Amino acid sequence: MLKLPTRLGLILTFFTVFFSSSLIASTGETIDLTSHGIGYAAILFFAIAYCLVMLEDVIHLRKSKPVLVAAGIIWGMIGYYYSQHGMSHDAEAAFRHNLLEYAELFFFLLVAMTYINAMEERQLFDALRAWMVNKGFTLRLIFWLTGVLAFFISPIADNLTTALLMCAIVMKVGGSNKKFISIACINIVVAANAGGAFSPFGDITTLMVWQKGMVEFTTFFALFVPSAVNYLVPAIIMSFFISTEQAKGDGEVVVMKRGAKRIVGLFLLTIFFAVAGHSFLGMPPVLGMMTGLGILQFFAFFLRKTQKHHYQYAMAHTVDKKEHERLRGLGDGAPFDIFNKVARAEWDTLLFFYGVVLCVGGLGFIGYLGMISEAMYSNWDATYANITVGILSAIVDNIPVMFAVLSMEPVMSQGQWLLVTLTAGVGGSMLSIGSAAGVALMGQARGIYTFGAHLKWTPVIALGYIASIFVHLWFNAVYF
Repeated sequence: MLKLPTRLGLILTFFTVFFSSSLIASTGETIDLTSHGIGYAAILFFAIAYCLVMLEDVIHLRKSKPVLVAAGIIWGMIGYYYSQHGMSHDAEAAFRHNLLEYAELFFFLLVAMTYINAMEERQLFDALRAWMVNKGFTLRLIFWLTGVLAFFISPIADNLTTALLMCAIVMKVGGSNKKFISIACINIVVAANAGGAFSPFGDITTLMVWQKGMVEFTTFFALFVPSAVNYLVPAIIMSFFISTEQAKGDGEVVVMKRGAKRIVGLFLLTIFFAVAGHSFLGMPPVLGMMTGLGILQFFAFFLRKTQKHHYQYAMAHTVDKKEHERLRGLGDGAPFDIFNKVARAEWDTLLFFYGVVLCVGGLGFIGYLGMISEAMYSNWDATYANITVGILSAIVDNIPVMFAVLSMEPVMSQGQWLLVTLTAGVGGSMLSIGSAAGVALMGQARGIYTFGAHLKWTPVIALGYIASIFVHLWFNAVYF
């Protein structure tokens, strides 16, 4: 066995060679480190972190932990390397740029999760579940209802928010039926991503393409039919594995708590603020979302201040005994604490996004994303390159992949830009970690909807991916 001084000497020798200035090749504001030891190490750490994420349901290690550490190591290496050559400000600026991207996503998610938690606390989803059960809906019908709703709501409310909303319903209806919840969550992810692909504000990648001016607002809707095919092909196949039994229930009637419907209205108003702010003012959607959070806080204040009076008045004017018992059960305490809803947000998911955005941003800063994109569009046919972009988006977040494509601005027809918009939007459905909707649902249905559970249906989802591409090439041939 090597003695401690010997081992320390080997370690120091390794780092001396690893960070050797003789290996540096500066190209201006950024340095190409793709063939440097730091670049190789960054890929290694990122790969290890993602392997641990994929094994979350096996080793029971929260998915945020490995990517947080990997992000710190990758940017730590970049920062050290640049500081040694008087370029620390360039690395700092790049890090801050990625941090800003995450901040927008973080606050958007936080508001969406807060509204979802608020609606759940007001028993909205319990009431909806009871309604579905009392209507005699089967699990298969609920599977289709949540999927179709996700497909048509996501173009307006964005795929992430829609997925969170539909998943909350599925979990309430499914109860202890983990198989149903798992497949229904997969269906929701596919539907939400497909629905978001044909709308300029249905997904972050479509927003990027629209903002860049590559595709006109109305032209996005040419992707409706291919997107529908992308959703329907796997949904039809998966539906055969859903039981036709009726959702279990005992005839329970759940009455929503005071303010539930108004919170739904405020949520829709918040989505309107986000869409209108971006569409008409050119501001990031997060501005509208945070404004909506402020309005929700005011409404929470109103509920809290008027609760006692409302309770006493209702008790005094209630004749029906059942209603009297319901009111007594609700009590007269403070009904709504907005910060409690914020605290209940899925923080593991939010921190996971930080790790992913910073890891991928670091790899992009090193030069790997640009290198891959340039190689694809220079050496391959645009169709094959755009199909590959969709496959890459299932492994690496679609935002940096699309950003790399837009940064290159390859010369392509309108049909090809629509194709890459489609593939980047729906390609992430092939893996649970390939889209924001999938990652969020892994947190919301932890232990039930997992990476492994989604992976079992990847071949079926891939069929929809392939079918949607062929339909686009045929149905939208006029754009090529």
